[in-house]
Amino acid sequence: MAANRRNGMASPAHGLEDILSPAAPHPRTSLPNVATIVTTVAALYFGREVFLPIAIALLLTFALAPLVSALKRAGIPRIAAVIVSVLGAFAALALFSFIVATQVSELAQNIPVYQANILTKVRSLKETGVGGGIIARLSKVVERVGQEIDRQETPPPAATPEKPREPVPVEIVSRERPLEVLQNIVGPLISPLGSAGLIIVVVIFMLLEREDLRDRFIRLVGYGDLHRTTEALQDAGKRVGRYLLMQLVVNIVYAVPIAAGLWVLGIPNALLWGLLALGLRFVPYIGPAIGMLLPLFLALAVAPGWSLVLWTAALFVVMELITGNVVEPWLYGSRTGLSSLAIIVAAIFWTWLWGPLGLVLSTPLTVCLVVLGRHVPQFEFLDVLFGNEPVLEPHARLYQRLLAGDPDEATDHAEEMLEEKYLVEFYDKVAIPALLLGEQDRARGVMGDQQRRQVAESALVMVANLDDSAHEEAEEEDAPPAAEEEPDDKDPSREDETELPDGTDLSVLCTGGRGELDDAAAAMLAQVLEVQGTTVSKAGFADMEPANIRRLELETIDTVVVGFLNRDSIKHARFLVRRLKRAKAALRVGIVFWSQAANEDKEEAEKLARDINADFVAHGMVDAVVGALSNEPPIALKLVAKRRMRRQRATSRKASAAST
Repeated sequence: MAANRRNGMASPAHGLEDILSPAAPHPRTSLPNVATIVTTVAALYFGREVFLPIAIALLLTFALAPLVSALKRAGIPRIAAVIVSVLGAFAALALFSFIVATQVSELAQNIPVYQANILTKVRSLKETGVGGGIIARLSKVVERVGQEIDRQETPPPAATPEKPREPVPVEIVSRERPLEVLQNIVGPLISPLGSAGLIIVVVIFMLLEREDLRDRFIRLVGYGDLHRTTEALQDAGKRVGRYLLMQLVVNIVYAVPIAAGLWVLGIPNALLWGLLALGLRFVPYIGPAIGMLLPLFLALAVAPGWSLVLWTAALFVVMELITGNVVEPWLYGSRTGLSSLAIIVAAIFWTWLWGPLGLVLSTPLTVCLVVLGRHVPQFEFLDVLFGNEPVLEPHARLYQRLLAGDPDEATDHAEEMLEEKYLVEFYDKVAIPALLLGEQDRARGVMGDQQRRQVAESALVMVANLDDSAHEEAEEEDAPPAAEEEPDDKDPSREDETELPDGTDLSVLCTGGRGELDDAAAAMLAQVLEVQGTTVSKAGFADMEPANIRRLELETIDTVVVGFLNRDSIKHARFLVRRLKRAKAALRVGIVFWSQAANEDKEEAEKLARDINADFVAHGMVDAVVGALSNEPPIALKLVAKRRMRRQRATSRKASAAST
């Protein structure tokens, strides 16, 4: 079998190294009290007339800041660069609004033309089906309900009915003055125009005083930790600015083919639907659906048949699939840092808080909150709730599944990692640390016997489920490597990698030391040894009892490896080494004190091995495999000090008796 396995060696992807490396447990995330949450939400709700323009201005500042910086680098003065950027952005928005308003007005004038086609399709739907179509049945139900309501609301007839009076025709003549007409037209526009002007002014001053505002924010929030606060501001600016820019690019790439396709299909006002598709796609999830329904309704009204409706739906579906699966991952992927559920919840919350504008602003505003929680400890709960990064370390997540007695999900978790990592790496960096968490809970007295057995059984089931993955790795090791896949000996990143030896023609017995969790760890080691071609036998901690050790079949065994998750088992390990070597003198015995530490002191391990008379002592999966498959001769059993003194006395007595 090829001996080319490496610890941490090149795998299909290297991005999971940091995720797989065990880290110290995170401190408990503190949550704000109910009063703080209610006060904040109430302030945002009742103060939306103030906070909404500021929020829009802040996001526009993030979006326009790169453009202002580029113009400044081109030699344009700061004030001119800011004014040009802001006026250009709002001019584009004004042009967008003007084109949409013009197209909507034209569409409203042509609606009566489409009435005949709509009536034709309604009649065709009514004629489908047996005994009257679905629409006819629904219409009858609605009509009957309405008649019943009218019958109940009709007052009882009077005793002497009066003759109904003839209606008097009335003509309403409008006598509004020109000033009142102008006021009725301009009045509704004053509020949005005033808000737009306020936003423009705020954006201009934010861009002009950007450095000063940054310094004030640092002084107010994070003067004691300049590094963290600066990193938070830079991260927020990059994420929000990139999100808005890339979303605009994605929407343009989506809207241009939509407008062109609708024009080719003959849908009226194709430019309007393209612009609406561009704008509505800023609204998470429901925006593209709304942008598709309106052209579908118009396609229903334009042509008498159904083919145009199907072609229009196909156009939107194909463009949505291409944009969602190709364009978006290529341009920005999931760099917003939000989970999918967080985007939906944020859309619901900001819509309730600030209406339609809140829906449009929900994603960038939530990005800012997540960045704040990622860098400011007081707001860490925001990152935990809405961020897309795992909140549990891989080994903690695996232990949680084992603790819940769910080996199937634990297996799925393992198989996801095995797509990019080797089995030895998964066990060494994830599975063994998960069992160490269980041992810590047992030592603290928070895990009962039943829970301990459940965790161990779930771990054993997971190991059994990974047999197929282990066999696939073994077959890959047996296959000769391709020429282009040969490792580069000069690669400096591989200098510290340790090769796992070939285990062919060797027989190893793996067993737990003192409990069910030790047996689970031994099963993981046995599976890794099988991948290396070793003939492996497994035993349980109960087989290591003094009365059961002599019953072990050790004739064909070359090495016995005993594992302990509890580091305070040195005396018990010394006892097992002595018993095993007495059972077979030519037996190599190794002890593994499982540890989550990346590197243990080898000199200390060798000293401990000499102290307990073991052939080797390991602390990790790789060292255990290397020690178990070593060809070094077994160490002879050393006599205990008391017995050595007794033998020396007996020898001296025999010598003195012989001399006399």
